[in-house]
Amino acid sequence: MSKILIRGAKVLGGEPQDVLIDGETIAEVGVGLSAEGAEVVEAGGKVLLPGLVDLHTHLREPGREDSETVLTGTRAAASGGYTAVFAMANTFPVADTAGVVEQVYRLGQEHGYCDVQPIGAVTVGLEGRKLAELGAMHESAAGVTVFSDDGKCVDDAVIMRRALEYVKAFGGVVAQHAQEPRLTEGAQMNEGVVSAELGLGGWPAVAEESVIARDVLLAEHVGSRVHICHLSTAGSVEIVRWAKSRGIQVTAEVTPHHLLLTDELVRTYNPVYKVNPPLRTERDVHALREALADGTIDIVATDHAPHPHEDKDCEWAAAAMGMVGLETALSVVQETMVDTGLLDWAGVADRMSVKPAQIGQATGHGRPVSAGEPANLTLVDTEYRGSVDPAGFASRSRNTPYEGRELPGRVTHTWLRGKATLVDGKLT
Repeated sequence: MSKILIRGAKVLGGEPQDVLIDGETIAEVGVGLSAEGAEVVEAGGKVLLPGLVDLHTHLREPGREDSETVLTGTRAAASGGYTAVFAMANTFPVADTAGVVEQVYRLGQEHGYCDVQPIGAVTVGLEGRKLAELGAMHESAAGVTVFSDDGKCVDDAVIMRRALEYVKAFGGVVAQHAQEPRLTEGAQMNEGVVSAELGLGGWPAVAEESVIARDVLLAEHVGSRVHICHLSTAGSVEIVRWAKSRGIQVTAEVTPHHLLLTDELVRTYNPVYKVNPPLRTERDVHALREALADGTIDIVATDHAPHPHEDKDCEWAAAAMGMVGLETALSVVQETMVDTGLLDWAGVADRMSVKPAQIGQATGHGRPVSAGEPANLTLVDTEYRGSVDPAGFASRSRNTPYEGRELPGRVTHTWLRGKATLVDGKLT
């Protein structure tokens, strides 16, 4: 059927309404809408949100299909309520040319579980020495607007300045992985009491904060846009807050795991908790939550980082950094932000759909749930509570820090331009 009636949904957490989808578009929103000729989805008071948008996803294809593929990654995205994801450039080969970004873009179109917008590398091979083909990637079929060497910091100030100047010409943005490499040589976890007690190499907060401070000043000097990936410290929050007060064009993201988990978990030596940037302290977690609530931090991004079993099931020092996150992100945000009263569901829609779509210029996403808008939607059972079981993940990898943990909320339905990609919690 081309028509779908979502009956009795709490749009953005408000009073129950009906939403009628006709083809790819929302035809009508109201109470008591006719179901004639439509497939009916009984929402029963579930919360209806605009489809989620992730500005920071690792799909691994091409090159590391043992970890994830565009197909498995986008299936995981649909399971988590996402209708668009931005795929990071640290693939093999690196997405530093028009040919590679077009390959990723077309794979996303072929599979159809969510829109895939490639992120282009800032430098050739992520090596930090020479600017990649930023203009060619922007002018390609993929239309790249976000550029990042994520996984590596653009630590050369001259290269960073040139990148900011280049993307300014077409309204692009440089997304920085803020990690001063000399300050993090041999680092294994957050530098602090726990690292000292465990004898693991410390990763100081200043390694992140110093790069952010430099880059917001560069962005101000150039008059360009900079985005801070996976911000993780209280000090970083204060720098971004100061920069915004000066009118600098800076945006920032926080991951779900940095909103919930702390470095105390590293005492288990379980490599599932090894991530870049590292898990920080309870003080940092509190600051991140408050900053997301007051808008200093603009968005939630998953930094979905899948790894095969052998790369995580090993001793801590040898383990890869990263966690999968697409299928649990909304539940963690409900736990840390909604159930604590820091955000309402309209605020969640803003941080997980509207603003990431705006930053990445994802056309048709992050739009209001109203007549005439694209039917990119997510239906969430907010009353559900259940234990996380990675065996049921759509992702090819299972490296989640939440295995066995009880979390609230479950995405039951996802629609991409009116086509159901997830129905009653099952992929179509």
